[in-house]
Amino acid sequence: MKPPVAPIADQTVKPMDGPLAVSVCPDMRVLTKRADFVRCSSGRRQGTPGIHLQARERGPDEAGGIRVGFTCSKKVGNAVARNRAKRRLREVARLILSTHGRPDWDYVLVGRAEVTATLPFTQLQSDLIRALKKVHG
Repeated sequence: MKPPVAPIADQTVKPMDGPLAVSVCPDMRVLTKRADFVRCSSGRRQGTPGIHLQARERGPDEAGGIRVGFTCSKKVGNAVARNRAKRRLREVARLILSTHGRPDWDYVLVGRAEVTATLPFTQLQSDLIRALKKVHG
């Protein structure tokens, strides 16, 4: 991933050669309102060594797609550790929820203290898949 090239005296910006810095997944939206997180916390739950998953099926009046939220408490560590854990959760959700998630469901991925940021990435992926199977099973 390369940053865009800055224009130099009457030159136009050249397009990047690599993937975009922001991952785009059209079938997922991000939860931003506290009320959505609270509703999801009262739904189904499944814990794994690397991730705690909270999920709920939305009603027929709430339309469309998969919605996902991410949270890490201060128990995870300082701001750097929390941000790293959330970045990893976002990437796992982008890879896994598009195939294993269900439409019209809300998911909240909660990072675990000292584990989410250090666990091997393949382990995080398998943890999320296992949690989704339990929640939907």
